[in-house]
Amino acid sequence: MDHEIDYAPGRTGSEQVLFAHDGNLGRMLLNRPKAINSLTAEMCVAMLDQLERWAEDPAIKAVSIQGAGERGLCAGGDVKALRQALVDDPKSTAPVEFWEAEYRLNQLIAEYPKPYIAIMDGIVMGGGMGVSTHGSIRLVTERTKVAMPETIIGFFPDVGVLHSLARVPDEFGTFLALTGSTIGPGDTLAAGLADHLIAQDDIDAHLAAVAAGGVLPPFPPNPEPQSFGAAWIAESFTGDDAAAILKRLQKHSDPVAQQAAEQIEARSPFSVAVTLAALRRAADLSLPEVLAQDLKLATHFAGDPDFREGVRAQLVDRGDKPKWRHKSLAKVDADEVAALF
Repeated sequence: MDHEIDYAPGRTGSEQVLFAHDGNLGRMLLNRPKAINSLTAEMCVAMLDQLERWAEDPAIKAVSIQGAGERGLCAGGDVKALRQALVDDPKSTAPVEFWEAEYRLNQLIAEYPKPYIAIMDGIVMGGGMGVSTHGSIRLVTERTKVAMPETIIGFFPDVGVLHSLARVPDEFGTFLALTGSTIGPGDTLAAGLADHLIAQDDIDAHLAAVAAGGVLPPFPPNPEPQSFGAAWIAESFTGDDAAAILKRLQKHSDPVAQQAAEQIEARSPFSVAVTLAALRRAADLSLPEVLAQDLKLATHFAGDPDFREGVRAQLVDRGDKPKWRHKSLAKVDADEVAALF
């Protein structure tokens, strides 16, 4: 990070996200490095305010977003804080207030009138995808690790990303949504979730060129994908029945398919079933409609024991086996899933 850039809090006063006017460029820096820049409502509100102001500022020609620290852009929403709010008060409105602000931010990024440059370096997961993949210029590095891992915490892939995943060919988006698998730069680019590869060492030079109004240096060729286009994914992840997908994976001859089955079995059966239903619906929805669906589902999950249990097992009592409401995908009632939409 170039330490000469004069970052400061925005009008909201939050230190959790900082801003700088650097020549032609408006820079945003997520500033919770110890939490891999996990998002809070405070951060979303500050970014909404600043982006709306920069949209009207003729001196700002483009904006960028980066994460402080070495670990990544953003590991997602601060779900530990959301869970604690619900443990302290089951009727807490804090989670829904966070999701409302976060999804408004996702929509603003998607329709932003100026180039929005997302530096997807290191860990970019969950809410980190929401502040990056909806942007107009999405740059991954050799260190990029992308995932939508929400089913492991009894939640679902939100922040409008199902709109993108539903449009990825060969069921690769379905694979990502249900298993929560982590992918690198090659698969992220092949899936259309990012635009260009950039070496981590070249980030500062690229952004300095934008700030100075110069020409961007050329991007290197895209790396080869690792999993995108795999036959076992296209064969196994078809259809609207999550239990049937799991059975196909379990019976598949490819050991990687069997590993994917084990990943799904570790996750909340209800979350997996709801995620598949939401993903299939997202194929016919606009991004604003997907974000509205996300808010409806998130509001339900705030009251679902699986969300509190999943966050507890994954992030509070780390490594503890979660006790999900349903023993298996086969036990999830299709009517219970359909009732959420």
